Amino acid sequence: MSDGVAGTPSQINWKRLVFLFSGIILFVVVYYSPTWPDAIDPMGKHFELSREGKGALAVFLLAGTWWVFEVVPIGVTSLAIGVLQALFLIRPAKVAFKDFMDPSVMFIFASIVIGLVFTKTGLTRRLAYKMLAIVGEKTSMIYLGCFVVTAALTHIMAHTAVAATIYPLLLAIYSLYGEGDKPTKFGKGLFIGMAYVAGAGSIVTLLGAARGAVALGFYTDIVGETISFFKLTYYMFPIGWLMTFLLWGFFMIFFKPEKATIPGLREKAKRLYAELGPLTRKEIVATTIVLSCILVMSLRSFVPILKPVDKTGIILISTILFFITGILDIDDLESVPWNIILLFAGAMSIGFCLWETGAAKWLAVNWLGMFQEANWFVFTMSIAFFVMMMTNFIMNVAAIAISLPVAFVIAPYLGVAAEVILFAALVTAGMPFLLLVGAAPNAIAYDSKQFTTGEFFLYGIPASIILMVVVGFAVYVLWPLMGMSVTL
Repeated sequence: MSDGVAGTPSQINWKRLVFLFSGIILFVVVYYSPTWPDAIDPMGKHFELSREGKGALAVFLLAGTWWVFEVVPIGVTSLAIGVLQALFLIRPAKVAFKDFMDPSVMFIFASIVIGLVFTKTGLTRRLAYKMLAIVGEKTSMIYLGCFVVTAALTHIMAHTAVAATIYPLLLAIYSLYGEGDKPTKFGKGLFIGMAYVAGAGSIVTLLGAARGAVALGFYTDIVGETISFFKLTYYMFPIGWLMTFLLWGFFMIFFKPEKATIPGLREKAKRLYAELGPLTRKEIVATTIVLSCILVMSLRSFVPILKPVDKTGIILISTILFFITGILDIDDLESVPWNIILLFAGAMSIGFCLWETGAAKWLAVNWLGMFQEANWFVFTMSIAFFVMMMTNFIMNVAAIAISLPVAFVIAPYLGVAAEVILFAALVTAGMPFLLLVGAAPNAIAYDSKQFTTGEFFLYGIPASIILMVVVGFAVYVLWPLMGMSVTL
């Protein structure tokens, strides 16, 4: 008798239904609730939560619930974000859906295309085999090798581009683990680890992500002082690398590979590398295009004439050139993981929604207002914690933009130096370990199908606790020893 008999009712997924309606109920309760009290900053200024702002919070809660419990494909939840804004008049449809083609979303698209090119040309396999021949057969060393390479690359290029480049490399490495596409502890650790470490490495220089430049801009405008590229790196380097090695230990505990070694892996990697032969024309052309784009994007921070040129325009040139040179064709375009692109597009939309309706500012003022008479250390940590939570839901640039101006106003009253607030916030803004929408590397790693959104959230809790402990150590011990003024 066949399993699919016509008329047989399919089994109801009650867990899915519970979380589906939980998101909807949260939306309805918040959206239709009476007016909420104003947020009041230390200067006595009132921040009203408008109907649109309350609607933004309602969409925010629904999307967060659906994303964590994956009641529908994550890209579909993103579409719901745009639809709800339009239907409930939270923001005009033209504005809400325009965010889906924001330059940041197109940057992720171009980064993913680079990953596709590395896979198609064979560059990924070449790099993977060479790396495995160096790190050897111990799975713990494979973890470490992948994490170190990822973190190092984020010092010179955007962490989104690094994740897209490293991702196919990890797929090639995992294929040699001998478990096929089946999810394993090693697979989870490899891909989630890549996402986490890409964030840790990206805080070290201004080249890793846009958040650093934005934060320094706020600091200069409000405090009236400037912080150089090298000063930022001086304070961030030990924190970024401390987190990288702590995360290695974290994954060795929580995702200890099922196999301590992969016998014969080094020799197999050497043999497979030899079988690839010399570099092909397409590999050389692809490498030249990618390195040229990385070089130009890196030089934007140092060459004045390049500063006005948006990095998205630069990286999209690589996509166009891949098709002009025949490295990619229409079939490759159709293989782009649009679920991941839509996920990040929705994240941009809800981020802008919270920002433009004033909901994010209302949250920030309410949160920081609770600590306006606290000890300097508690206040600094409260800012770092707020940025860490917000950056899991909205763009880290927006999380920085809504929290730092308020924090810089409160800081002098508590005798806290603005510099320590800036650096503490930048550390946590770079490492959203809870939700896929927090950073593009999280979403790219999810495409491996090695873990669920729920697993990512669950293991992100202890990882976030480790992050806060490291920030506390930096604020109270390390940075003062390095010469940073933490109090006035």
